[in-house]
Amino acid sequence: MSDFESDLPSTDRELQEFMMIEQQKAKVHEQIHEFNEVCWEKCIGKPSNKLDSATETCLTNCVDRFIDTSILITQRFAQILQKRN
Repeated sequence: MSDFESDLPSTDRELQEFMMIEQQKAKVHEQIHEFNEVCWEKCIGKPSNKLDSATETCLTNCVDRFIDTSILITQRFAQILQKRN
């Protein structure tokens, strides 16, 4: 914690922490949105009535990577919060 932060009243520090967390959430949502766009462009060449096996496999792998990434991000946020407390 910086000297400036230690001089802040408790409410201001809580507000600052809240804002930091909200900014991090916004970054995560932005990354998720970007990831979805990449997967769509990579896996879905031309939308049709039925998914072929290659498209289905691609989407499955994409979802798996999405889950892996989400877990990694969640763990990283937990580490950051633990260090702050």
